[in-house]
Amino acid sequence: SLSVFPLPSFLFSPSSLFFFKMSKSKASKTKFVIDCSEPHNEDADLIDTEAFATYLRERIKVDGARGNLGDNVKVTADATAITVTASIPFSKRQLKYLAKKFLKKEQLRDYLRVIATKPTTYQLRFFNVTKGEE
Repeated sequence: SLSVFPLPSFLFSPSSLFFFKMSKSKASKTKFVIDCSEPHNEDADLIDTEAFATYLRERIKVDGARGNLGDNVKVTADATAITVTASIPFSKRQLKYLAKKFLKKEQLRDYLRVIATKPTTYQLRFFNVTKGEE
């Protein structure tokens, strides 16, 4: 038979409740990368990473509002990559959505796709095109 042991009352005294409280540690920073090296290696003028970063800054939503980045989300760009650093919970899926919208706006969506290569990295790659038999 199952026997139920009563919990000792000292576990619920105010001095010992700290064991049960969630620790309020500072949220860790999450760094997401959109790697544009493959299109950049093909043609350096194909994707303007600075324009891409500006597009992300304008459209990333924080607390349901666009352009509300503040100090919580930082978007930086270099020649071949865009880095998004978030100190609040942030959806990687939102980055993929915005990357696809940017490619559509730049009329590159028919040639490039967005692929998750690592848990915090997306990569822009060309579609694999094979020549058919003629």
